[in-house]
Amino acid sequence: MEDNTRIEQCEFMHVHQDKVLKVQQAMPQEETLYDLADFFKVFSDSTRIKMLYVLLEAEVCVCDLAQLLGMSQSAISHQLRLLKQAHLVKFRREGKTVFYSLADDHIAHILCQGLEHVME
Repeated sequence: MEDNTRIEQCEFMHVHQDKVLKVQQAMPQEETLYDLADFFKVFSDSTRIKMLYVLLEAEVCVCDLAQLLGMSQSAISHQLRLLKQAHLVKFRREGKTVFYSLADDHIAHILCQGLEHVME
């Protein structure tokens, strides 16, 4: 039986300098990597994921989101604020109603790719 928790290691130390150099040249700046980590942190909450999936299907207002997720409008607004700060959602006003949708197709792609990965 294979132990999936065991980490395989090299039996001797030998750095493949050509690969190391190639990766070093392609690696984004440290600040960019921190920003990327923060971006993915927003996806770490199941409530926000549910909200994003609702917005993948339709443009909706806070009332609609609250009804769909069984949450208060206040709780929905708090999560929407985080999603807006991360540039994952956008909004538009129509009279007194504010409608939310995904910020762009990249977000839809990330959600679909993530779902595909966990369903494998």
